[in-house]
Amino acid sequence: MLLTIQTLPLLETAKSRTISAGRDFGELPPAGTQRASKVSRFRGVKINKMFKGTSLFRLFLAFLVCLPLAGVSWAAHITTHPPTKSKSQSKISETQHTRRRLHHLARSRSATPTSTPVSLSTRRRRYHERFHMSSFAEDIAAGDVTTGEDPVVRQAAIDALGNMNGTVVAVEPTSGRVLAMVNQKLALSSGAQPCSTIKLSVALAALSEGVVSKETEVALGGRSRMNMTTALAHSNNAYFEALGRRLGFEKVAYYAHEYGLGELAGYDIAGEQLGSYPDEAIPAKLGGVGKMCSFGEGVSMTPLQLGAMVSAIANGGTLYYLQHPTTPEEVANFQPRVKRQLDIAPLIPEISDGMAGAVQYGTARSVRLNFNEEEVLGKTGTCSHAGTRFGWFASYANTSVGRVVVVVFLQGGRPTFGPKAAEIAGRMYRNLYDHNFFIAGHDLPADEATVKPVSTTP
Repeated sequence: MLLTIQTLPLLETAKSRTISAGRDFGELPPAGTQRASKVSRFRGVKINKMFKGTSLFRLFLAFLVCLPLAGVSWAAHITTHPPTKSKSQSKISETQHTRRRLHHLARSRSATPTSTPVSLSTRRRRYHERFHMSSFAEDIAAGDVTTGEDPVVRQAAIDALGNMNGTVVAVEPTSGRVLAMVNQKLALSSGAQPCSTIKLSVALAALSEGVVSKETEVALGGRSRMNMTTALAHSNNAYFEALGRRLGFEKVAYYAHEYGLGELAGYDIAGEQLGSYPDEAIPAKLGGVGKMCSFGEGVSMTPLQLGAMVSAIANGGTLYYLQHPTTPEEVANFQPRVKRQLDIAPLIPEISDGMAGAVQYGTARSVRLNFNEEEVLGKTGTCSHAGTRFGWFASYANTSVGRVVVVVFLQGGRPTFGPKAAEIAGRMYRNLYDHNFFIAGHDLPADEATVKPVSTTP
């Protein structure tokens, strides 16, 4: 429609120009005359020229007319929506050289150590030890011989242990009498790895050899340094590994045997089995003498052996044979039996602060969840072997009316560990306190004359 309207002026212009051309030529002469012939040739030339100019003019006008139409057609295809990229356009292809370069950078970056904290997803991929033994058991005291035990102490131990898979041994440190032994089958077994309780033996050995005092700070790598009190309280492995390497296996083994490891702790106790201490250091690839002194690697210790050693610390240096009366007559005729005297009296104050610190602010502070009335000194131990986890706690209550040694040994899975054993000991001390055990006291040997020394062979 637009094209028709635009071309009407062109037709009118052409018509007017034809009329004007006729006027310019005037009236035509008669046909057949010479003048008519000339006029005809002249008009033809002029008309041809006129129409040639008119054709060019028409083309120019047609071009001008078409320009707006082309603009309208182009504008009709413009959209107001923002352009979107197709999936094929958003994908950027990389050359083979670029891919090789990026791969090289990724490998070099992953190989470079960084200080970025380990993410939670990385922690979940870490190896977790699998345990095959339960931390809980029923009727663990079935079969125990209890006739010669102190009934108050025994009941306190049973209530404290509950259904945990373990044993509790209570010893009178001034005589070596076993006041109670719950789960005697486990207590009299061949024992287990002592874990960090071995550090008591190593500490006494290092003090005896003059390697350190309780205030000597040992370099642990970097700028870290620690003394014996802190190391015992927090059970620092690096500290005792360093002491073990300084002492060497021969001295470490000598003092361990001196304190009763590797030999029977009891005197004629039926069913007692012997723990073991190796004749040489474990291989270096397993940690050598350092691991023996921090975790007790390669050592097997029984609850009775640990009870006898802690009793010697509690009483000032006398290593008694432990005795377990089984009849009223044996209780009435009980006589302490000394295995040997240990030259540790000057050293006991050196380790006492660390053992007290373990209960006050260290690894054994779970004791104080149940008992705060009297001072307790102790040492925890946690480790595992062959799918079984061990939890140890050896301690003594330092009261005004006397002392009692309590050893708790647990075995099982993940719920089993040293602080749990310390918590059980705290419950036992609470039970004893509530039954006036620390007020009434127990009959102790009047003097050394009543103590019967015997040979080192029971």
